[in-house]
Amino acid sequence: MTEFANAMEVFKLLDKSNCRKCNEQTCLAFASRVFLGERSLNECPALSLEILEQYRGRQKKKQSSQEYRESFLAEEKEKIKAIDLEEAAKRSGGVFSGGRLTLRIFGKPFSLDRNGDMYADIHINPWIAAPVLGYVLRCQGVPLTGQWVPMRELKGGREKNALFVQRSEKSLKKIADTYTGLFEDLIVLFNGKEVENHYESDISLVLYPLPRLPLLICYWKADEAMESDLHLFFDSSADLNADIDIVYGIAAGIIVMFEKIALKHG
Repeated sequence: MTEFANAMEVFKLLDKSNCRKCNEQTCLAFASRVFLGERSLNECPALSLEILEQYRGRQKKKQSSQEYRESFLAEEKEKIKAIDLEEAAKRSGGVFSGGRLTLRIFGKPFSLDRNGDMYADIHINPWIAAPVLGYVLRCQGVPLTGQWVPMRELKGGREKNALFVQRSEKSLKKIADTYTGLFEDLIVLFNGKEVENHYESDISLVLYPLPRLPLLICYWKADEAMESDLHLFFDSSADLNADIDIVYGIAAGIIVMFEKIALKHG
């Protein structure tokens, strides 16, 4: 069988209820992602086994997360070649010198040349590399407001919030609950800064994964009446200095690094 001709061909198979059980806002959004090979048809809980069997093999092969990251990273590097790095340095809060744009990632220098090649004294995992390139490409240079907001209040954040809570906030909470030295290590390793306790949290810590994209971590310790809790907040300018995919990608990349630290040192 041939692949689906377009997203509407997939959409016609769905019940159009927009039930959101697939974590997409609409059936049409789900159909579009199936057509692009980003989702599998069997991820729709409303489709019958007969339909799934009938259309087996019609959709594009779904990329692995590693394949997707590598493909996306290559695309972003090509875009870097077409921009003025000196101008980008001004927008993104970096410095341009010797043909390279240098940013501070967690306070440590990270350089980027005109070919999109990256240089740093710290290991940059693939989860961080692509969002950093995206940040350089899209940052508008809007000053920080100092107003902290959750992911769902950023432009496009409501659609990603459920996944963000599950994969970022809950994952980091689990680390914080079991790895007692987490916040002390974040201050030392990632140039974190403990700040006045926001939202009556027991611990409030600000990290700067990128110059114009700070992250506030608020942690509430468990007590006799309530279990522990943790939430992440962003400066309200985040959706102007980085689109929602970059914000999400940076947060997810940070959690991956924290998990590795916890496994090694916890």
